[in-house]
Formats: sequence, C-alpha cells, structure tokens
Amino acid sequence: MSRLLLSDSQRQTFERDGVLVIPGFYDLERDILPIQRGIYDIIGLVLDKYRLAVERAPFSAATFDSGYQDLIAANRSYGGEVYDAVKQIPAFVRLVVNQRHDQLLCELRGPSAIPGVAAGGYGIRIDNPGEDRFRAHWHQEYPAQLRSLDGLVYWSPLLVVSEEMGPVRFCLGSHHLGPVAVTSKEEDGRSAAYALVLHQEQKCIAPFTQIAPLTSPGDLVVVDFLVLHASGYNRAQRSRWSMQLRYFNFSEPTGRAHGWKGSYAAGVDFRDVHPELFTKQEGE
Repeated sequence: MSRLLLSDSQRQTFERDGVLVIPGFYDLERDILPIQRGIYDIIGLVLDKYRLAVERAPFSAATFDSGYQDLIAANRSYGGEVYDAVKQIPAFVRLVVNQRHDQLLCELRGPSAIPGVAAGGYGIRIDNPGEDRFRAHWHQEYPAQLRSLDGLVYWSPLLVVSEEMGPVRFCLGSHHLGPVAVTSKEEDGRSAAYALVLHQEQKCIAPFTQIAPLTSPGDLVVVDFLVLHASGYNRAQRSRWSMQLRYFNFSEPTGRAHGWKGSYAAGVDFRDVHPELFTKQEGE
C-alpha cells in the first residue's frame, strides 16, 4: 500500500476550506527544472525565429523565462506562440499524469473515487504584467471545465509568487454553496469561459474569508472545482508563470449523467448542459 500523502489534519482542512496548500510537494530537480528548461529553450527558439537580438541570462531555475518580456514587447502575438507551445513540453505532460495526483484525489474523495484527467484542462498559464484582459473574474472551475461536479485543480507556480505579482485569491469554504448561477459578460474581447461571471458576484463572495497564498516552485495548491476564486492583478515587471492540472472523479453522478463532457475547450457551451445555472443579464 502506498504511503499516505496527506495527514488527517490536511484532509480536514480541505474538506472545510476547499483549498489546501502543500509546500514542497514536487521535487525541484526531478519535476520542475526540466519544465523550466523546456520553457527557456522554446523562448529562445521564438526569439531566433523572429530575429530578435535579445541578450538572455544563462539558464537557471531563476532565469527560465529570460527574454520573454522582450519577446512580448516586440509583438504580443509572439507570446501566444510560447503559451501554446509550453503545454506540449514532455516533462510537463509527464507531471500531469503523475501517479501521486491520482492518489491525492482518492485520499480526498474516498475509496470509491475513480480519477480522471480533464482533457484540455491542463496547461501553463502566463499572466503578463498589467494585462487584465485574460485575468479570470471570480468563478468556480466547474462551468469552464465540466467533466464532473467533483473535481480538483492542482495549481503550482514556476517562480516565486510575490504580492506584487497578484496571487490567486480563494473564498474559503465557498465550495459548500454547490454550483452557483453565472451570467455572460462579453467585453474587452472576452468570450467563452473568460466571459462567464458570477450572477450577483459581490453578494456571492461577501460571506467568505479570502486568502491569496504566496507560493514557490514545488508547492502545490489543491482547489475544489466549486471553490470561488479569481486571478490577482499582476503589477510586477515579470510575468506570473503557473501550472494548472485538472482531475475529476468519474464516479460523481452529475458527470456520469452528462457523459463527462468537457466545456468550452471541448467545444461545449456550459449553458447547453446546465441551462438552470445560467442567468441572463438585465436588458438581454
């Protein structure tokens, strides 16, 4: 039998809060450094492709994104190429299906849980300084992902997250609300999952204590699919790089009922699956 990854206290904290920070969950040399190396190499290839003469720091865990700010300053679309490419780094894909992620889900959900990886639900997020268009409003993960009401986000930074970088904010205990109603606010070029916002957002988040953990490479934040959370505002001089992996429980009845459908990344509109959870804005 595998050694338990979590203590009773950690499981109780997660059940109460829907959020659990596990310091040093990943091995920096084995798990994280190869991903950072892959990112460094891809940035170099894109710089070379567009013949940008940028002086880069030698590779290290602290400088893996060297040259990226120069790249997006030259042309923002070049950053999009990096964003699409880095999720295909083999070391990252290997981390996505790390067996300990299965074990975490089973420890938190019990022996009847059957782990699944949300296809299209894993990637490396890059939150650029002052760029709020792609910042996530307050939301639950379920509308953007579907798969199962019983799901977990595994969130881990690739650099030290400072207050200035705008750490993700969580409403502790908000998963006990169950799935909440959403509406669509298509503005500033937002569409699909980025356009979904909570119906009566401020009223929804007001009762809950909020936290915004400051984390470092190797740390893991486990988040229930139904916890209310939002991106912070990056006001630093460096992009905030983080990994998101999404697992779900095949055994959960709602997911079974709709065939474990994916949401927007799978070409499915959440509103078609759960019309009862969508509220039109006034005036529509």
